[in-house]
Amino acid sequence: MKIVNMTQLNETQIMQAAQILTDSIPIGWPTLQDALDEINELLVPENTLLAAVENGDVIGWGGILPQYNGNVFELHPLAVRIDKRKQGTGRVIVTALEDEARKQSGLTIFVGADDEKDNGETSFANVDLFDDFPGKIKSFSSGTHQSGFYLKLGYKIIGVMPDANGVGKPDIFLGKRLR
Repeated sequence: MKIVNMTQLNETQIMQAAQILTDSIPIGWPTLQDALDEINELLVPENTLLAAVENGDVIGWGGILPQYNGNVFELHPLAVRIDKRKQGTGRVIVTALEDEARKQSGLTIFVGADDEKDNGETSFANVDLFDDFPGKIKSFSSGTHQSGFYLKLGYKIIGVMPDANGVGKPDIFLGKRLR
């Protein structure tokens, strides 16, 4: 596996990246065209998009978007081909994105992780987050949610937007200091 800047990908590889995005996060990008539009929107010079390529095929990709005058980078999105999950691909991509943010003098990286499935995946789902929020953070359980992946990589919960995706469906913000 090698990590390459997505500006170097050919048309077939961009299509592979789009398919991975729609397969991975169909709530956000339900069609291949939606995913292609997202990639084209993100492929601008100020953003950095990196892809994991194996035997010429894209197996995952992610991006960092500068915020707060380049002090902070948003990790958006991260998608790994279904058959390549739980094999370290996501970790390699995130590490490369963190390194790139450091090269660009970034101080912090963050990611928003929606808990929007019907019954929720985390202990923040379907509860009143306005009631004893500090206690809820202390007893946070990621369940099957992607926040568990980020917590393993050293990210911390830095905020939550209750009801961001409907009642009981929060957006969880995780961040990591880069220096």
